[in-house]
Amino acid sequence: MDLSKRTLSIKQTAERLGFDFCGIAKAMQLDDDARRLEQWLSNGYQGKMNYMENHFDLRINPTRLVPGAKSVITLLFNYFPSEKQSDNAPRISKYAYGEDYHEVIRDRLKEFLQLLKSEFGNFDGRGFVDSAPVLERSWAVQSGLGWIGKNGQLIHKKAGSFFFIASLIVDLEFEYDAPTTTHHCGSCTRCIDQCPTDAILPNKVVDGSKCISYFTIELKDSLIPDQMKDKFQQWMFGCDVCQDVCPWNRFAHPHHEPRFKPVNEILNFSLEDWLELTEETFKQTFAHSPLKRSKFEGIRRNLHFINSGHHE
Repeated sequence: MDLSKRTLSIKQTAERLGFDFCGIAKAMQLDDDARRLEQWLSNGYQGKMNYMENHFDLRINPTRLVPGAKSVITLLFNYFPSEKQSDNAPRISKYAYGEDYHEVIRDRLKEFLQLLKSEFGNFDGRGFVDSAPVLERSWAVQSGLGWIGKNGQLIHKKAGSFFFIASLIVDLEFEYDAPTTTHHCGSCTRCIDQCPTDAILPNKVVDGSKCISYFTIELKDSLIPDQMKDKFQQWMFGCDVCQDVCPWNRFAHPHHEPRFKPVNEILNFSLEDWLELTEETFKQTFAHSPLKRSKFEGIRRNLHFINSGHHE
């Protein structure tokens, strides 16, 4: 099979499996990204996310993850919901409305690899979705799927930024897409101006240790620092402010994934409903939800913080 046919086949398979966009880049070491990541870590922007410091060499070189890797296939999966939370509901990031994307997309990636092996014969390859040291956004840029906005998010010119990014690293060659070289944020600074905690710095750098998503999901401490008091704008899990204000998200359109159908409680529970929730009911209701990442104790900590503006 020639490269153009093989490449076309990959793109068609991606579409058939429900991925919205697919780009392919030549596997190589990401030296520029290595320097940026090193600087970001040395500035302490990872906060207590110590895992960000691990496996540095794997993050910048795909051949360390798949020996002999020749290509990185990047896939975008839309999660923009048609439903909105009720006005009095504690706010939850849109990516967490339905089933955990790790489970949903991991299933697709396994199927993708099986389909490719049945078509191309055996090869080495691995699929990743936000669960391994892969610089997904860098690879998305390398494969022409968008640019990195001032808020650090990948932005696609026709569809905005409400996407999950998945990667397939394989030891097969393809025709490669041209990298994105043009950035379309211009002089707009809406994401920087509207960030409730001033986490978005110049030059497309986000101080992770100031981000509401960091405090409500990643931080495992029993208390949220007092200096964040009154800054959370009712965000209980994650934060979408920088995406909600981005003009490019006027092109976002609702997803078609049944497994991302919002959990009713997420749309409609008031603060009081959440505070009355028992741990047993939480575990049952959110067994397949990203909310389980914060665990019951973490969710209660977040609720009390946004409710009282101070700790219990």
